[in-house]
Amino acid sequence: MEYLLFAAYLIFFTWVVTRVKFFIRSGLTDSQLIIIFLLKVMAGIFYGWIGLYYSNIAQMVDTWSFHYSGIHEYHLLQTNPHEYFANLFYNPYDDGFLKFFSSDNSFWNDLKGNFFIKILSIFNLVSFGNYYINVILYSFFSLFGPVAIYRVMMDVFPGKKIQVILASFLLPSFIYWTSGIHKDGLLFTCIALVVYHVYFGLKENSFRLPRILAITGALVLILILRNFLLMLFVPAVITWIIAYRKPKKALAVFVIAYLLLAVLFFTARYIHPNFDFPQAVVNKQTEFMKLAGGSAVPMKKLHPTVTSFVANIPQAFNLSVLRPYPSDVKHLLSLAAAVEINFLLLLFLVFLFWRSNGIRSKSFVYFCLFFSFSFLLSIGYTVNFLGAIVRYRSLVFPFLFIPMFCEIDWKRVYGFLLNNIKNKNNIE
Repeated sequence: MEYLLFAAYLIFFTWVVTRVKFFIRSGLTDSQLIIIFLLKVMAGIFYGWIGLYYSNIAQMVDTWSFHYSGIHEYHLLQTNPHEYFANLFYNPYDDGFLKFFSSDNSFWNDLKGNFFIKILSIFNLVSFGNYYINVILYSFFSLFGPVAIYRVMMDVFPGKKIQVILASFLLPSFIYWTSGIHKDGLLFTCIALVVYHVYFGLKENSFRLPRILAITGALVLILILRNFLLMLFVPAVITWIIAYRKPKKALAVFVIAYLLLAVLFFTARYIHPNFDFPQAVVNKQTEFMKLAGGSAVPMKKLHPTVTSFVANIPQAFNLSVLRPYPSDVKHLLSLAAAVEINFLLLLFLVFLFWRSNGIRSKSFVYFCLFFSFSFLLSIGYTVNFLGAIVRYRSLVFPFLFIPMFCEIDWKRVYGFLLNNIKNKNNIE
């Protein structure tokens, strides 16, 4: 019976993705939408399978923990609706509301998991607690994020449909981590919808109430799901809006804005002790270093000083951008991550040597770069688990690699490869 129910839901949502106006207006064909959706479902199923059979090796136990907690909340909704709605706001800690960035005894840290569990409990109303049917539902709703980014990037890079499709939907780590039942797919969808509405709001010079509500709602969800990310995302969006108004000075706007943000980051504690952002980052690193896990790697201890943060920049980018190395490979997921990151770094070298200059919206591309690298830097400062690093950084891969894929002059690359093959054949 479960297999028939799964097949019925799969067929139904495969049909629905070809009828949703937001998807139709992307310009993707029905066949393309169906293939992308089915790939997400397959990735989500594989995610669950890895979590079930290799959880201790690949550190993937969270997805099933969320699932079982979602079933518990589903039953609670049926038996005690008052407790179901009230427990989301329960704070068992004396100062839990004040520990905004903390992972220890913090209401906000608990909220992100509890809120996601509530979403799964709602899914269970129609899936009857079946994990893999929930994968279908989650794949459908999380598809809005990549489609939103695809629509933006197609406007920024017209005529580059293949490149945009590949980097919007098919980067392996991105489709894997944002399709599985975890917070990442929903989080990326929120980020993408803000970007979508801000981009077209600026282009059309129109921010009507529905657009403002969509942006506000998405930002609130980001606050709930990963609050520190909001502190990186909102300044990047505001800087982008300012730079859009001054297109000839867009790069200067971003550089000046981020220099001012860096100064504010280190000096805000003198305004109020609760704004001690360097110490918050140090605390986050300490909390990660206390955890146990198979993908943990050594990292230098960070201190809440300008000197320490500057000195740790190389380590931070090494962790978040270059690893896992081939020597870090311990299982299938780490092998896939190592192959992917090395391939993408190779493409970056290709970009440096053979790139075109057809960017229509430089302020948006600068937003992609500054937001992505600030996010990667924050990961490298705090996280010492390669599995977590690979998962977290996948959220910004589309922002980094869509512009790169689109700006590579593929005709020159093809010509270079063809000439080398001809010369090799002549020598032989």
